[in-house]
Amino acid sequence: MSTSSSWTMRALDKVEKVGNKLPDPAIIFAFCLFAVWVLSAIFSQFTFDAIDPRSGEAVVVNNLLTGDSLANFLSRMVTIFTGFAPLGVVLVAMLGVGVAEHSGFISAGLKRMLDSTPKMLLTPMVILIAIISHTATDAGYVLVIPLAGVIFYAMGRHPLAGIAAAFAGVSGGFCANFIPSAIDPLLQSFTQSAAQLIDPDIQVNPLNNWFFNSASTLLIVSIGWYLTDKIIEPRLKDVEVDGDPEEIPRFDELDQKQSRALRYATLTMVVGIIALVFILIPGDSPLRDSNGKLTSFAAPIMQSIVPLIFLLFLLPGMVYGFMSGTFKNTKDMIDTMTKAMQGMSYYIVMAFFCALFIDAFGKSNLGALLAIEGAEVLKAMQLPSMVTIVGIILLTAFVNLFVGSSSAKWALLGPIFVPMLMQLNISPDLTQAAYRLGDSSSNIITPLMPYFPLVVVYCQRYVKSTGIGTLLSLMLPYSLCILALWTVFLLIYWGLGVPLGIQASYVYPAG
Repeated sequence: MSTSSSWTMRALDKVEKVGNKLPDPAIIFAFCLFAVWVLSAIFSQFTFDAIDPRSGEAVVVNNLLTGDSLANFLSRMVTIFTGFAPLGVVLVAMLGVGVAEHSGFISAGLKRMLDSTPKMLLTPMVILIAIISHTATDAGYVLVIPLAGVIFYAMGRHPLAGIAAAFAGVSGGFCANFIPSAIDPLLQSFTQSAAQLIDPDIQVNPLNNWFFNSASTLLIVSIGWYLTDKIIEPRLKDVEVDGDPEEIPRFDELDQKQSRALRYATLTMVVGIIALVFILIPGDSPLRDSNGKLTSFAAPIMQSIVPLIFLLFLLPGMVYGFMSGTFKNTKDMIDTMTKAMQGMSYYIVMAFFCALFIDAFGKSNLGALLAIEGAEVLKAMQLPSMVTIVGIILLTAFVNLFVGSSSAKWALLGPIFVPMLMQLNISPDLTQAAYRLGDSSSNIITPLMPYFPLVVVYCQRYVKSTGIGTLLSLMLPYSLCILALWTVFLLIYWGLGVPLGIQASYVYPAG
Protein backbone atom coordinates (compact mmCIF):
# COMPACT_ATOMS: atom_id res chain seq x y z
CA MET A 1 0.00 0.00 0.00
CA SER A 2 1.40 3.41 -0.97
CA THR A 3 2.20 6.09 1.60
CA SER A 4 -0.55 8.40 0.32
CA SER A 5 -3.07 5.56 0.39
CA SER A 6 -2.17 4.57 3.95
CA TRP A 7 -2.39 8.25 5.01
CA THR A 8 -5.88 8.43 3.51
CA MET A 9 -6.94 5.31 5.39
CA ARG A 10 -5.61 6.68 8.68
CA ALA A 11 -7.39 9.99 8.12
CA LEU A 12 -10.70 8.24 7.42
CA ASP A 13 -10.22 5.99 10.45
CA LYS A 14 -9.73 9.13 12.54
CA VAL A 15 -12.91 10.67 11.14
CA GLU A 16 -14.80 7.48 11.99
CA LYS A 17 -13.35 7.32 15.51
CA VAL A 18 -14.16 10.93 16.30
CA GLY A 19 -17.55 10.79 14.59
CA ASN A 20 -18.63 7.68 16.47
CA LYS A 21 -17.97 9.48 19.75
CA LEU A 22 -20.75 11.86 18.87
CA PRO A 23 -24.09 11.25 20.58
CA ASP A 24 -26.87 9.29 18.91
CA PRO A 25 -28.36 11.21 15.93
CA ALA A 26 -31.63 11.71 17.80
CA ILE A 27 -29.72 13.37 20.66
CA ILE A 28 -27.79 15.53 18.19
CA PHE A 29 -31.04 16.82 16.75
CA ALA A 30 -32.32 17.50 20.27
CA PHE A 31 -29.12 19.42 21.11
CA CYS A 32 -29.44 21.37 17.86
CA LEU A 33 -33.03 22.23 18.75
CA PHE A 34 -31.93 23.72 22.08
CA ALA A 35 -29.04 25.52 20.37
CA VAL A 36 -31.44 27.13 17.88
CA TRP A 37 -33.65 28.29 20.73
CA VAL A 38 -30.72 29.89 22.54
CA LEU A 39 -29.19 31.46 19.39
CA SER A 40 -32.57 32.80 18.32
CA ALA A 41 -32.92 34.55 21.68
CA ILE A 42 -29.44 36.06 21.37
CA PHE A 43 -29.61 37.19 17.72
CA SER A 44 -33.14 38.50 18.05
CA GLN A 45 -31.64 41.36 20.04
CA PHE A 46 -29.76 42.62 16.98
CA THR A 47 -30.87 44.41 13.81
CA PHE A 48 -29.53 43.15 10.49
CA ASP A 49 -29.23 44.89 7.11
CA ALA A 50 -29.64 41.65 5.16
CA ILE A 51 -32.74 41.81 2.94
CA ASP A 52 -34.87 38.70 2.58
CA PRO A 53 -35.48 38.43 -1.20
CA ARG A 54 -38.77 36.63 -0.61
CA SER A 55 -40.35 39.55 1.27
CA GLY A 56 -38.12 42.49 0.32
CA GLU A 57 -37.73 43.32 4.00
CA ALA A 58 -34.80 43.10 6.41
CA VAL A 59 -34.22 39.67 7.96
CA VAL A 60 -35.51 39.51 11.51
CA VAL A 61 -34.40 36.66 13.77
CA ASN A 62 -37.39 35.43 15.76
CA ASN A 63 -36.92 34.69 19.46
CA LEU A 64 -38.16 31.16 20.08
CA LEU A 65 -37.76 31.36 23.86
CA THR A 66 -40.62 33.76 24.48
CA GLY A 67 -43.68 32.47 26.27
CA ASP A 68 -45.85 32.74 23.16
CA SER A 69 -43.27 30.95 20.98
CA LEU A 70 -42.87 28.06 23.44
CA ALA A 71 -46.64 27.75 23.83
CA ASN A 72 -47.00 27.67 20.05
CA PHE A 73 -44.24 25.05 19.82
CA LEU A 74 -45.94 22.78 22.34
CA SER A 75 -49.34 23.13 20.66
CA ARG A 76 -47.86 22.22 17.27
CA MET A 77 -45.44 19.48 18.36
CA VAL A 78 -47.62 16.61 17.14
CA THR A 79 -48.44 18.21 13.80
CA ILE A 80 -44.78 19.16 13.27
CA PHE A 81 -43.90 15.48 13.60
CA THR A 82 -46.78 14.06 11.57
CA GLY A 83 -46.28 16.71 8.88
CA PHE A 84 -42.56 15.91 8.49
CA ALA A 85 -42.40 15.09 4.76
CA PRO A 86 -39.60 12.45 4.79
CA LEU A 87 -41.47 10.45 7.45
CA GLY A 88 -44.51 9.79 5.26
CA VAL A 89 -42.34 9.15 2.20
CA VAL A 90 -40.29 6.51 3.99
CA LEU A 91 -43.11 4.72 5.81
CA VAL A 92 -45.55 4.51 2.90
CA ALA A 93 -42.88 3.28 0.50
CA MET A 94 -41.56 0.75 3.03
CA LEU A 95 -45.02 -0.76 3.50
CA GLY A 96 -45.01 -1.87 -0.12
CA VAL A 97 -41.30 -2.66 -0.27
CA GLY A 98 -41.66 -4.64 2.98
CA VAL A 99 -44.23 -6.97 1.39
CA ALA A 100 -42.01 -7.45 -1.67
CA GLU A 101 -38.94 -8.08 0.48
CA HIS A 102 -40.35 -10.43 3.12
CA SER A 103 -42.39 -12.40 0.61
CA GLY A 104 -39.13 -13.27 -1.11
CA PHE A 105 -39.89 -11.42 -4.35
CA ILE A 106 -36.95 -9.00 -4.10
CA SER A 107 -34.54 -11.76 -3.10
CA ALA A 108 -35.66 -13.94 -5.99
CA GLY A 109 -35.45 -11.06 -8.47
CA LEU A 110 -31.98 -10.12 -7.28
CA LYS A 111 -30.87 -13.73 -7.58
CA ARG A 112 -31.92 -13.77 -11.23
CA MET A 113 -30.27 -10.41 -11.86
CA LEU A 114 -27.02 -11.41 -10.19
CA ASP A 115 -26.78 -14.50 -12.35
CA SER A 116 -26.42 -12.23 -15.41
CA THR A 117 -24.54 -9.22 -13.99
CA PRO A 118 -20.73 -9.19 -14.32
CA LYS A 119 -19.22 -8.55 -10.91
CA MET A 120 -16.86 -5.90 -12.26
CA LEU A 121 -19.80 -3.80 -13.51
CA LEU A 122 -21.84 -4.01 -10.32
CA THR A 123 -20.56 -0.74 -8.81
CA PRO A 124 -21.16 1.54 -11.82
CA MET A 125 -24.57 -0.01 -12.43
CA VAL A 126 -25.62 0.62 -8.82
CA ILE A 127 -24.47 4.25 -9.00
CA LEU A 128 -26.16 4.80 -12.37
CA ILE A 129 -29.46 3.40 -11.10
CA ALA A 130 -29.12 5.58 -8.00
CA ILE A 131 -28.69 8.68 -10.17
CA ILE A 132 -31.67 7.77 -12.36
CA SER A 133 -33.79 7.34 -9.22
CA HIS A 134 -33.87 11.16 -8.85
CA THR A 135 -36.61 11.12 -11.46
CA ALA A 136 -38.80 9.48 -8.82
CA THR A 137 -38.03 12.20 -6.24
CA ASP A 138 -37.08 10.46 -2.95
CA ALA A 139 -37.39 6.89 -4.21
CA GLY A 140 -33.63 6.41 -4.18
CA TYR A 141 -33.40 6.87 -0.43
CA VAL A 142 -36.08 4.32 0.44
CA LEU A 143 -35.48 1.82 -2.34
CA VAL A 144 -32.13 2.00 -4.17
CA ILE A 145 -29.82 2.53 -1.18
CA PRO A 146 -31.01 -0.47 0.89
CA LEU A 147 -31.19 -2.68 -2.22
CA ALA A 148 -27.59 -1.78 -3.06
CA GLY A 149 -26.50 -3.23 0.28
CA VAL A 150 -28.47 -6.39 -0.44
CA ILE A 151 -26.97 -6.77 -3.91
CA PHE A 152 -23.37 -6.23 -2.77
CA TYR A 153 -23.82 -8.72 0.08
CA ALA A 154 -25.27 -11.31 -2.27
CA MET A 155 -22.27 -10.89 -4.60
CA GLY A 156 -19.86 -11.57 -1.75
CA ARG A 157 -18.88 -7.92 -1.41
CA HIS A 158 -19.17 -5.72 1.64
CA PRO A 159 -22.75 -4.42 1.95
CA LEU A 160 -21.64 -1.06 3.40
CA ALA A 161 -19.68 -0.41 0.21
CA GLY A 162 -22.88 -0.90 -1.79
CA ILE A 163 -24.83 1.42 0.49
CA ALA A 164 -22.10 4.07 0.24
CA ALA A 165 -21.98 3.84 -3.56
CA ALA A 166 -25.74 4.17 -3.87
CA PHE A 167 -25.86 7.04 -1.35
CA ALA A 168 -23.20 8.84 -3.38
CA GLY A 169 -25.29 8.43 -6.53
CA VAL A 170 -28.67 9.29 -5.01
CA SER A 171 -27.58 12.25 -2.89
CA GLY A 172 -24.04 13.29 -3.87
CA GLY A 173 -24.95 13.25 -7.56
CA PHE A 174 -28.42 14.68 -6.97
CA CYS A 175 -28.25 17.03 -9.96
CA ALA A 176 -26.57 14.61 -12.36
CA ASN A 177 -29.29 12.93 -14.39
CA PHE A 178 -30.05 12.53 -18.08
CA ILE A 179 -33.78 12.17 -17.34
CA PRO A 180 -35.69 15.39 -16.53
CA SER A 181 -37.43 15.45 -13.16
CA ALA A 182 -39.66 17.68 -11.06
CA ILE A 183 -36.66 19.53 -9.61
CA ASP A 184 -35.91 21.07 -13.04
CA PRO A 185 -39.05 23.21 -13.40
CA LEU A 186 -39.07 23.88 -9.66
CA LEU A 187 -35.61 25.49 -9.64
CA GLN A 188 -36.25 27.15 -13.01
CA SER A 189 -39.25 28.97 -11.56
CA PHE A 190 -37.06 30.58 -8.87
CA THR A 191 -34.31 31.35 -11.40
CA GLN A 192 -36.69 33.06 -13.80
CA SER A 193 -38.35 35.19 -11.14
CA ALA A 194 -34.91 36.20 -9.84
CA ALA A 195 -33.68 37.07 -13.36
CA GLN A 196 -36.78 39.18 -13.99
CA LEU A 197 -35.68 41.50 -11.20
CA ILE A 198 -33.12 42.74 -13.76
CA ASP A 199 -34.84 41.87 -17.04
CA PRO A 200 -38.67 41.62 -16.76
CA ASP A 201 -38.94 40.02 -20.20
CA ILE A 202 -36.37 37.23 -19.74
CA GLN A 203 -37.55 33.63 -20.00
CA VAL A 204 -35.65 30.63 -18.59
CA ASN A 205 -36.24 27.15 -20.04
CA PRO A 206 -36.99 24.44 -17.44
CA LEU A 207 -34.36 22.23 -19.13
CA ASN A 208 -31.69 24.95 -19.22
CA ASN A 209 -29.18 22.65 -17.43
CA TRP A 210 -30.22 19.36 -19.02
CA PHE A 211 -27.16 18.83 -21.24
CA PHE A 212 -24.76 19.61 -18.40
CA ASN A 213 -26.65 17.37 -15.97
CA SER A 214 -26.64 14.54 -18.52
CA ALA A 215 -22.89 14.85 -19.13
CA SER A 216 -22.30 14.98 -15.37
CA THR A 217 -23.87 11.53 -15.00
CA LEU A 218 -20.80 9.86 -16.50
CA LEU A 219 -18.52 11.90 -14.23
CA ILE A 220 -20.37 10.95 -11.03
CA VAL A 221 -20.48 7.28 -12.03
CA SER A 222 -16.73 7.31 -12.72
CA ILE A 223 -15.87 9.04 -9.44
CA GLY A 224 -18.11 6.72 -7.44
CA TRP A 225 -16.81 3.61 -9.21
CA TYR A 226 -13.17 4.42 -8.50
CA LEU A 227 -13.69 5.45 -4.87
CA THR A 228 -15.92 2.48 -4.02
CA ASP A 229 -13.61 -0.15 -5.48
CA LYS A 230 -10.23 1.41 -4.66
CA ILE A 231 -10.77 3.32 -1.41
CA ILE A 232 -14.00 2.43 0.39
CA GLU A 233 -14.26 -1.33 -0.02
CA PRO A 234 -10.57 -2.06 0.74
CA ARG A 235 -10.98 -0.04 3.93
CA LEU A 236 -13.97 -2.21 4.90
CA LYS A 237 -12.19 -5.53 4.42
CA ASP A 238 -11.70 -6.01 8.19
CA VAL A 239 -15.17 -4.75 9.17
CA GLU A 240 -17.20 -7.80 10.16
CA VAL A 241 -20.80 -8.17 9.03
CA ASP A 242 -22.44 -8.99 12.37
CA GLY A 243 -26.07 -8.02 11.74
CA ASP A 244 -29.07 -10.16 12.69
CA PRO A 245 -29.04 -13.14 10.28
CA GLU A 246 -32.84 -13.01 10.07
CA GLU A 247 -32.68 -9.42 8.82
CA ILE A 248 -30.06 -10.13 6.13
CA PRO A 249 -31.58 -11.61 2.94
CA ARG A 250 -30.32 -15.00 1.78
CA PHE A 251 -30.01 -16.06 -1.82
CA ASP A 252 -30.56 -19.78 -2.11
CA GLU A 253 -31.20 -21.39 -5.46
CA LEU A 254 -34.77 -20.94 -6.67
CA ASP A 255 -36.88 -24.07 -6.94
CA GLN A 256 -39.47 -24.60 -9.69
CA LYS A 257 -42.32 -23.17 -7.61
CA GLN A 258 -40.35 -20.03 -6.75
CA SER A 259 -39.25 -19.55 -10.36
CA ARG A 260 -42.85 -19.72 -11.51
CA ALA A 261 -43.92 -17.27 -8.79
CA LEU A 262 -41.14 -14.89 -9.84
CA ARG A 263 -42.28 -14.94 -13.48
CA TYR A 264 -45.87 -14.06 -12.59
CA ALA A 265 -44.85 -11.46 -10.00
CA THR A 266 -42.51 -9.78 -12.50
CA LEU A 267 -45.26 -9.88 -15.13
CA THR A 268 -47.56 -8.15 -12.62
CA MET A 269 -45.05 -5.36 -12.15
CA VAL A 270 -44.48 -4.98 -15.90
CA VAL A 271 -48.23 -4.86 -16.59
CA GLY A 272 -48.57 -2.22 -13.89
CA ILE A 273 -45.86 -0.08 -15.46
CA ILE A 274 -47.34 -0.46 -18.95
CA ALA A 275 -50.78 0.50 -17.63
CA LEU A 276 -49.28 3.59 -16.01
CA VAL A 277 -47.60 4.58 -19.28
CA PHE A 278 -50.89 4.28 -21.17
CA ILE A 279 -52.59 6.46 -18.57
CA LEU A 280 -49.86 9.09 -18.96
CA ILE A 281 -49.86 9.22 -22.79
CA PRO A 282 -53.10 11.19 -23.44
CA GLY A 283 -52.67 14.95 -23.36
CA ASP A 284 -55.64 15.25 -21.00
CA SER A 285 -54.40 12.54 -18.62
CA PRO A 286 -55.50 13.22 -15.02
CA LEU A 287 -51.87 12.66 -13.99
CA ARG A 288 -50.69 15.68 -16.01
CA ASP A 289 -50.84 19.26 -14.77
CA SER A 290 -53.31 21.85 -16.06
CA ASN A 291 -50.96 22.63 -18.98
CA GLY A 292 -50.59 18.99 -19.97
CA LYS A 293 -47.03 18.61 -18.63
CA LEU A 294 -45.73 15.51 -16.85
CA THR A 295 -42.52 16.89 -15.33
CA SER A 296 -44.11 19.95 -13.75
CA PHE A 297 -43.85 20.02 -9.97
CA ALA A 298 -47.65 20.48 -9.90
CA ALA A 299 -48.31 17.40 -12.05
CA PRO A 300 -50.15 14.71 -10.04
CA ILE A 301 -47.73 12.06 -11.37
CA MET A 302 -44.81 13.86 -9.70
CA GLN A 303 -46.71 13.96 -6.43
CA SER A 304 -47.71 10.30 -6.68
CA ILE A 305 -44.30 8.67 -7.00
CA VAL A 306 -44.25 7.23 -3.48
CA PRO A 307 -47.80 5.76 -3.67
CA LEU A 308 -46.85 4.26 -7.04
CA ILE A 309 -43.75 2.69 -5.49
CA PHE A 310 -46.03 1.28 -2.79
CA LEU A 311 -48.36 -0.31 -5.36
CA LEU A 312 -45.68 -1.48 -7.79
CA PHE A 313 -44.00 -3.46 -5.00
CA LEU A 314 -47.07 -4.45 -3.00
CA LEU A 315 -48.89 -6.18 -5.88
CA PRO A 316 -45.95 -8.26 -7.20
CA GLY A 317 -45.00 -9.06 -3.60
CA MET A 318 -48.51 -10.40 -2.98
CA VAL A 319 -48.45 -12.47 -6.18
CA TYR A 320 -45.04 -13.95 -5.35
CA GLY A 321 -45.93 -14.58 -1.72
CA PHE A 322 -49.12 -16.52 -2.42
CA MET A 323 -47.77 -18.43 -5.44
CA SER A 324 -44.50 -19.41 -3.74
CA GLY A 325 -46.22 -20.41 -0.51
CA THR A 326 -44.59 -17.72 1.63
CA PHE A 327 -48.06 -16.33 2.32
CA LYS A 328 -50.70 -18.80 3.49
CA ASN A 329 -53.32 -16.12 4.13
CA THR A 330 -53.79 -12.35 4.19
CA LYS A 331 -52.56 -12.17 7.80
CA ASP A 332 -49.13 -13.35 6.64
CA MET A 333 -49.03 -10.44 4.21
CA ILE A 334 -50.00 -7.92 6.90
CA ASP A 335 -47.34 -9.42 9.18
CA THR A 336 -44.68 -8.49 6.61
CA MET A 337 -45.88 -4.87 6.70
CA THR A 338 -45.65 -4.95 10.50
CA LYS A 339 -42.14 -6.34 10.30
CA ALA A 340 -41.14 -3.61 7.85
CA MET A 341 -42.43 -0.94 10.27
CA GLN A 342 -40.56 -2.56 13.16
CA GLY A 343 -37.36 -2.06 11.19
CA MET A 344 -38.21 1.62 10.86
CA SER A 345 -38.81 2.21 14.59
CA TYR A 346 -35.37 3.70 15.18
CA TYR A 347 -35.78 6.03 12.21
CA ILE A 348 -39.17 7.18 13.49
CA VAL A 349 -37.60 8.21 16.80
CA MET A 350 -34.86 10.16 14.99
CA ALA A 351 -37.40 11.71 12.63
CA PHE A 352 -39.30 13.09 15.62
CA PHE A 353 -36.34 15.13 16.86
CA CYS A 354 -35.22 15.99 13.32
CA ALA A 355 -38.66 17.41 12.48
CA LEU A 356 -38.69 19.59 15.59
CA PHE A 357 -35.20 20.94 14.86
CA ILE A 358 -35.89 21.73 11.19
CA ASP A 359 -39.14 23.48 12.07
CA ALA A 360 -37.44 25.61 14.74
CA PHE A 361 -34.51 26.45 12.46
CA GLY A 362 -36.90 27.69 9.79
CA LYS A 363 -39.08 29.64 12.21
CA SER A 364 -36.03 31.37 13.75
CA ASN A 365 -34.82 32.75 10.36
CA LEU A 366 -31.24 31.83 11.33
CA GLY A 367 -30.87 29.80 8.12
CA ALA A 368 -32.04 32.72 5.99
CA LEU A 369 -29.61 35.05 7.75
CA LEU A 370 -26.70 32.64 7.21
CA ALA A 371 -27.44 32.20 3.50
CA ILE A 372 -28.03 35.88 2.72
CA GLU A 373 -25.05 37.21 4.67
CA GLY A 374 -22.76 34.64 3.01
CA ALA A 375 -24.01 35.66 -0.43
CA GLU A 376 -23.50 39.34 0.33
CA VAL A 377 -19.89 38.73 1.40
CA LEU A 378 -19.23 36.94 -1.89
CA LYS A 379 -20.83 39.78 -3.81
CA ALA A 380 -18.70 42.41 -2.04
CA MET A 381 -15.46 40.63 -3.00
CA GLN A 382 -15.98 41.42 -6.73
CA LEU A 383 -13.96 38.46 -7.96
CA PRO A 384 -13.38 37.38 -11.61
CA SER A 385 -16.23 35.42 -13.20
CA MET A 386 -14.75 31.93 -12.87
CA VAL A 387 -13.60 32.57 -9.31
CA THR A 388 -17.06 33.92 -8.46
CA ILE A 389 -18.68 30.76 -9.85
CA VAL A 390 -16.36 28.63 -7.71
CA GLY A 391 -17.21 30.81 -4.72
CA ILE A 392 -20.92 30.27 -5.30
CA ILE A 393 -20.38 26.52 -5.48
CA LEU A 394 -18.42 26.49 -2.21
CA LEU A 395 -20.87 28.78 -0.42
CA THR A 396 -23.82 26.65 -1.53
CA ALA A 397 -22.07 23.48 -0.37
CA PHE A 398 -21.46 25.09 3.03
CA VAL A 399 -25.01 26.43 3.45
CA ASN A 400 -26.29 22.99 2.43
CA LEU A 401 -24.84 21.61 5.67
CA PHE A 402 -27.46 23.64 7.54
CA VAL A 403 -30.37 24.13 5.12
CA GLY A 404 -31.17 20.84 3.41
CA SER A 405 -33.99 21.72 1.02
CA SER A 406 -32.69 22.49 -2.48
CA SER A 407 -35.68 24.66 -3.39
CA ALA A 408 -35.67 26.51 -0.04
CA LYS A 409 -32.01 27.44 -0.45
CA TRP A 410 -32.51 28.58 -4.03
CA ALA A 411 -35.51 30.67 -2.99
CA LEU A 412 -33.10 32.50 -0.68
CA LEU A 413 -29.93 32.55 -2.77
CA GLY A 414 -31.38 32.80 -6.29
CA PRO A 415 -32.67 36.39 -6.00
CA ILE A 416 -29.18 37.41 -4.81
CA PHE A 417 -26.93 35.29 -7.02
CA VAL A 418 -28.85 35.55 -10.30
CA PRO A 419 -29.20 39.37 -10.53
CA MET A 420 -25.68 39.85 -9.14
CA LEU A 421 -24.09 37.66 -11.82
CA MET A 422 -26.28 39.04 -14.59
CA GLN A 423 -24.62 42.39 -13.86
CA LEU A 424 -21.29 40.61 -14.38
CA ASN A 425 -22.59 39.29 -17.75
CA ILE A 426 -23.04 35.74 -16.39
CA SER A 427 -26.30 34.09 -17.44
CA PRO A 428 -28.96 32.78 -15.05
CA ASP A 429 -28.45 29.35 -16.65
CA LEU A 430 -24.81 29.14 -15.59
CA THR A 431 -25.57 30.50 -12.12
CA GLN A 432 -28.23 27.84 -11.62
CA ALA A 433 -25.85 25.09 -12.79
CA ALA A 434 -23.23 26.23 -10.26
CA TYR A 435 -25.83 26.26 -7.50
CA ARG A 436 -27.05 22.75 -8.32
CA LEU A 437 -23.49 21.42 -8.27
CA GLY A 438 -22.75 22.88 -4.84
CA ASP A 439 -26.12 21.79 -3.51
CA SER A 440 -25.47 18.14 -4.44
CA SER A 441 -21.91 17.64 -3.29
CA SER A 442 -22.28 18.10 0.48
CA ASN A 443 -25.59 16.25 0.95
CA ILE A 444 -23.83 13.06 1.96
CA ILE A 445 -21.76 14.51 4.83
CA THR A 446 -24.38 16.38 6.82
CA PRO A 447 -26.13 14.45 9.61
CA LEU A 448 -28.78 17.21 9.52
CA MET A 449 -29.99 15.97 6.12
CA PRO A 450 -33.34 14.27 6.89
CA TYR A 451 -32.41 10.99 5.18
CA PHE A 452 -28.91 10.72 6.69
CA PRO A 453 -30.17 8.91 9.83
CA LEU A 454 -32.08 6.49 7.62
CA VAL A 455 -28.87 5.51 5.82
CA VAL A 456 -27.26 4.89 9.24
CA VAL A 457 -30.14 2.50 9.96
CA TYR A 458 -29.52 0.69 6.66
CA CYS A 459 -25.86 0.22 7.61
CA GLN A 460 -26.72 -1.06 11.10
CA ARG A 461 -28.65 -3.86 9.46
CA TYR A 462 -25.29 -5.37 8.51
CA VAL A 463 -22.82 -3.83 10.97
CA LYS A 464 -24.45 -3.18 14.34
CA SER A 465 -21.78 -0.75 15.54
CA THR A 466 -22.33 1.67 12.65
CA GLY A 467 -22.61 5.25 13.86
CA ILE A 468 -22.55 8.73 12.42
CA GLY A 469 -18.75 8.65 12.26
CA THR A 470 -18.78 5.40 10.29
CA LEU A 471 -21.04 6.84 7.62
CA LEU A 472 -19.21 10.19 7.56
CA SER A 473 -15.88 8.46 7.04
CA LEU A 474 -17.38 6.41 4.20
CA MET A 475 -18.95 9.39 2.46
CA LEU A 476 -16.29 12.09 2.98
CA PRO A 477 -14.09 10.92 0.07
CA TYR A 478 -17.11 10.96 -2.25
CA SER A 479 -18.15 14.44 -1.14
CA LEU A 480 -14.71 16.03 -1.50
CA CYS A 481 -13.96 14.39 -4.85
CA ILE A 482 -17.39 15.16 -6.28
CA LEU A 483 -17.11 18.80 -5.17
CA ALA A 484 -13.60 19.27 -6.58
CA LEU A 485 -13.85 17.27 -9.80
CA TRP A 486 -17.37 18.39 -10.66
CA THR A 487 -16.33 22.01 -10.22
CA VAL A 488 -13.37 21.49 -12.55
CA PHE A 489 -15.70 19.71 -14.97
CA LEU A 490 -18.07 22.71 -15.02
CA LEU A 491 -15.19 25.13 -15.67
CA ILE A 492 -13.88 22.99 -18.55
CA TYR A 493 -17.42 22.54 -19.89
CA TRP A 494 -17.84 26.33 -19.75
CA GLY A 495 -14.45 26.93 -21.34
CA LEU A 496 -15.30 24.65 -24.26
CA GLY A 497 -18.62 26.40 -24.76
CA VAL A 498 -20.66 23.19 -24.76
CA PRO A 499 -24.37 24.09 -24.37
CA LEU A 500 -25.67 23.85 -20.80
CA GLY A 501 -29.17 22.94 -21.89
CA ILE A 502 -32.12 23.90 -24.04
CA GLN A 503 -32.23 27.64 -24.87
CA ALA A 504 -29.39 28.22 -22.40
CA SER A 505 -26.38 30.49 -22.61
CA TYR A 506 -23.29 31.33 -20.57
CA VAL A 507 -23.47 35.10 -20.92
CA TYR A 508 -26.09 37.76 -20.31
CA PRO A 509 -27.42 39.16 -22.48
CA ALA A 510 -27.22 36.12 -24.73
CA GLY A 511 -25.26 36.73 -27.88
